[in-house]
Amino acid sequence: MTALSVLKCIECGHEHQIDEPVYVCSRCSGLLDVVHDLERLRPSISRETFDGRLRQVEAPYNSGVWRFKELVFPAVADDQIVTRGEGNTTLYRAPAKLAAWVGSRALSLKHEGENPTGSFKDRGMTGGVTHAKLVGATSALCASTGNTSASMASYCALADLQALVFFPYGNIAAGKLAQSVAYGALNVQVRGDFDACLELVRQASRQLGIYLLNSVNPFRLEGQKTIAFEILQQRRWRVPDWIVLPGGNLGNTSAFGKGLSELYTLGIIDRLPRIAVIQAEGAAPFYQSYREGFATRHQSKAQTLATAIKIGNPASYFKARRTLSLTDGVVESVTDQEILDAKAMVDTSGIGCEPASAASVAGIRKLIAAGVIGADQEVVGVLTGHVLKDPEIIMHYHQGTLAGIQSSFANQLRTIDPTLSDVQSLLSRSHAPSAL
Repeated sequence: MTALSVLKCIECGHEHQIDEPVYVCSRCSGLLDVVHDLERLRPSISRETFDGRLRQVEAPYNSGVWRFKELVFPAVADDQIVTRGEGNTTLYRAPAKLAAWVGSRALSLKHEGENPTGSFKDRGMTGGVTHAKLVGATSALCASTGNTSASMASYCALADLQALVFFPYGNIAAGKLAQSVAYGALNVQVRGDFDACLELVRQASRQLGIYLLNSVNPFRLEGQKTIAFEILQQRRWRVPDWIVLPGGNLGNTSAFGKGLSELYTLGIIDRLPRIAVIQAEGAAPFYQSYREGFATRHQSKAQTLATAIKIGNPASYFKARRTLSLTDGVVESVTDQEILDAKAMVDTSGIGCEPASAASVAGIRKLIAAGVIGADQEVVGVLTGHVLKDPEIIMHYHQGTLAGIQSSFANQLRTIDPTLSDVQSLLSRSHAPSAL
């Protein structure tokens, strides 16, 4: 009997077995997909199956990834799965003030910062580390701007694998680095940017036989596509008009397209949403290629305060192009000023997010203003990371100390003497209520 899933090159179609530790095609070096035999799986897949698992309290089906196991890694045994109960993140109806600022009358926000290590990376890491264990790996490595390292270090510790992390020198937020250190990874600063780090880890993986856990790993993307699955499930399988997400290495863009296509093929959904990818203006090679009809694959020297998407040569470029074609998608870029203003608005709404996450909200605002997204169309923006992932940016923004950035929505610290009169004076100046 043929396997339920194979690894298939998106360029030449060459197939590898599911239990091979490979990340690119052995023939042409193209990216690989995990391709499931949907016809064989069809009898075991339904809305009712997935919805029924919402009541599960034990692993692995209490996970927002493994609830969809038949479309993630159907052949793996339940007791081989490495999980922290990831997923199950909130789909917020945008508060009125935030929705009005964005210009949308039907805006929701999917907050992946509520995952165990504070970002969407946990969804991919549960899939990747599970496969690493299956193929007998004893160590794993990644290049990271922060969130990948935090997640990999956590899941490797859980699976008893040694984690090796390469960071771009001096370009990682302290909160993210602290997580990787805390979880016991071997942390190495590389004198180069993220793209140099990624090339180094790919070489190390090939030459030294260490399991690779960057988003070129196709099992990572199988986990990440469940963000889209969970959005649809939380909407009672009603498809929104748009899903909007930040674009860095383009793993989520790639994963969403693949996952949505599978659901449509199986009849779980009756249409596809449009996908909008938002890049930071200083790290927007995919946007530049999109503007030229993808005649050229652009690369750039990435410069942005949104460090999680500070990537100049996206590894999942070709898979992301496939998603745009499939969903009639668009790509937009936003400035750091637009990103940080959007972040301030998300934060003051009580939801909060890291800077890269706010690119999706800034992008929605820009696309509505341009008439690409209608004010009454149903839009889901994806927030990829927790508000405390980059606390230095928060404080510098609100204190007005970020070079080149106007603190449009600053909430400055105040200092008073320990007297009631100073409290009364402060409340009077700030128009705050003097009593509850």
